[in-house]
Formats: sequence, C-alpha cells, structure tokens
Amino acid sequence: MTGCAEVGLRRALAVADLLIDAGDERTLLPALLPMLLDVLPGDSLVWSVRPYDGGGPLTVPGGLLTRDALAAFARDRDADPLVAHTTTGPGTPVLRSDLQSRAEFHALAAYADVYRPLGAEHQLAMAFPAGWAGDEPRSVCLAVNRRRGDFRDADRAAAELLRPRLARAMRRLAPPARDRVTRREAAVLDLLARGLTDRQIARRLAISPRTVEKHLEHAYPKLGVHGRVDAAVTWLSAGDGRRPGARPGAPQAGDGGYSRGL
Repeated sequence: MTGCAEVGLRRALAVADLLIDAGDERTLLPALLPMLLDVLPGDSLVWSVRPYDGGGPLTVPGGLLTRDALAAFARDRDADPLVAHTTTGPGTPVLRSDLQSRAEFHALAAYADVYRPLGAEHQLAMAFPAGWAGDEPRSVCLAVNRRRGDFRDADRAAAELLRPRLARAMRRLAPPARDRVTRREAAVLDLLARGLTDRQIARRLAISPRTVEKHLEHAYPKLGVHGRVDAAVTWLSAGDGRRPGARPGAPQAGDGGYSRGL
C-alpha cells in the first residue's frame, strides 16, 4: 500500500469511528462533512437529502448555493446525467467524467448557473439510502467538487468504502417510520423487544409462528433494520409508540386492530 493510500485509509477509518459513535444526526453532520472533504479531497462538498425538507442542501464551505442557483438546479436537473445516476440510477460512486465529456458538461443549462459558480469543474458523486422521512424512503446525495484536477481511482475506492457505512449510520439515526407500522406489527415488536420467541409471541397474540415471522419481515424495512435483534433495539430505543396505558399486544381501537400499512 502506498503512503497516500495509507493516509486515505486512516482518514476513512476516522470517519467510520465517528459514524459508529454518533447518537444524533443533527450533531453528527457538522463534524462529518468536513471529514468527508478530507477523505475525498476537493474544494467543496454538497450534502442533499431527499425528499427535500425545505432547509436546502448542506455545503462545505457553508452558504455556497444561492437561492437562484437552487432554482436553476431544480429547473435543469432532469437533463443532468450525474443527477440521474444519483436519483433514479444505482447511486454508486461515479465521476462526472465517467458520464460525459467536458464539452457535454459545459453545454448543460445548469453549468453556467450552478456548476461554474460553484467551481465544480470536476465532480465525484454518490447516493445512499438514509432511512425514512414520514412514509417516504429517504436518501442522501453526496457530491464533492474540484476546480482543477479530476478525481482518481483511489478517490472512488474511498467513496466505495464509505458509502455502505454512511448508509448504515443514516438509517440508524433516522427516526423509524412508525406510521408505516401496522398495529399488529407493533404488537409483535412490543413482545419481541421484551425477549419473547416467535412461538411465545404467537401464543400471546393467538396467531401462528409463521404469521409472526411475516409481521416481522414486513416491519424490518419500515424500521430500517435487517433482523430481529436490530428491530428490538430500534423499537426500544425509539419508544414503542403505543397509546398511554396500552398493554403490549392488547387490542386498540381501529380497523380490526390495524393502522394504515404499506
């Protein structure tokens, strides 16, 4: 491993340590974004969350995107292949130069109004899932910009290393989409979090163990987890969402014991 690669790896591991220790998205991002710009060296960075929350993208340095630039981006983004890659495409780390020539980039309507003022002659971008916002899946697009000198394979490799770790951290820190969890799924999660097995949950709720498994399978993506242990931890740490005084597994008013699901 070269000296530059070792430095890059150490920087990436420092970011990973920060993500592991993070307890709150609001306090994480001010520390995280400058570190990302250190791991993926560039002149500026843009972090945008979809669906848009009205606050606009975060940038390093701060305040890079004016109201006019944001309006121009919203108007012209559909013609931008890099935007397509990070919104409807796979979102894997990609260079602007992978997708179009300099001449093609400069011919974009957004270049004059957005990218040139931003100093984004060269870009590395990626997107990753970030939990839920209400009843919609949330994602983050990260774009790093340079005025001079394109990104290299080592930069892409660092981004590929960070992407799944960023996704896991953002899913963990995002609030669970409880309005997508049905009441029966909530009842199963209540009992799961208390340490009951599937068979015990089934007996308590008068359903089959297979039905318990199905409820958990449906609940996992809504909570942004992949297994029963993570589901139990997430359910406990976020509060179980029951109405005051309700007992785990007790029927509650509603349409047959269910709230609106998927």
